Amino acid sequence: MIHWLAILAIGATVGFLAGLFGKGGSAMATPVLHTIGLPAMVALAAPLPATIPSTMVASAAWWREHQVDRRVLWWSVVWGLPATVAGALLTRWISGVRLVQGTDLLLAGLGVRFLLAPDGPGAMAGGRREPAPALLAGVSVVAGLAGGLLANSGGFLLAPLYIAVLGLTIKPALATSLAVAAVLAVPGTIVHAALGHVDWAVVAVFGTASIPLSWTGARVAVRARPERLQRAFGVVLALLGTGFLLIGR
Repeated sequence: MIHWLAILAIGATVGFLAGLFGKGGSAMATPVLHTIGLPAMVALAAPLPATIPSTMVASAAWWREHQVDRRVLWWSVVWGLPATVAGALLTRWISGVRLVQGTDLLLAGLGVRFLLAPDGPGAMAGGRREPAPALLAGVSVVAGLAGGLLANSGGFLLAPLYIAVLGLTIKPALATSLAVAAVLAVPGTIVHAALGHVDWAVVAVFGTASIPLSWTGARVAVRARPERLQRAFGVVLALLGTGFLLIGR
């Protein structure tokens, strides 16, 4: 019973943070689920199916505010979908423990990147510019491969890449990241389910809490000041990544 209550609590927390920070939530959930005793590959794959409805629910809050960049969304889906499938298939030959550690390192690194960015809502982006097609495709492939390998929807990489590489400011980056994550989670879920990595009981309990809380998180983000949202994003990523790396040792 304690085990299932812990999964429920993790789902609620991750759902809120995912909606707040424009992520699917799998990257944050994986280290926590592994810490409470789930096998590494189950911890990687179980949160992924729940991200499909939770990201769709959270994304609706951003669509209402017209914050989603449709051009970036289109390119991310076209190039990210096949990359996600390729990354998920590669997990047949890569250790689940190594993938969990990779998730931790990425979270910590991205958090530090945000914390070290200059002040201002668009400072990290360096000013809005129209990204070239090759740049859009490259960002989408990188996020898709990482999302497939780490059994998440790529959202933890999408928003930082949209800001640092494509020049989006924080709110459009988070909004577009959520919309893309809802799509990229589908092929990853199918492949990992076919490989036998998904524990559907964990999915059900995790999703029960994460789906409604993701909407709440997105509504808070819509109303937040951009520079505070960026700083909070960095703090959460850095703390989670560093903390789970230390626990893993």
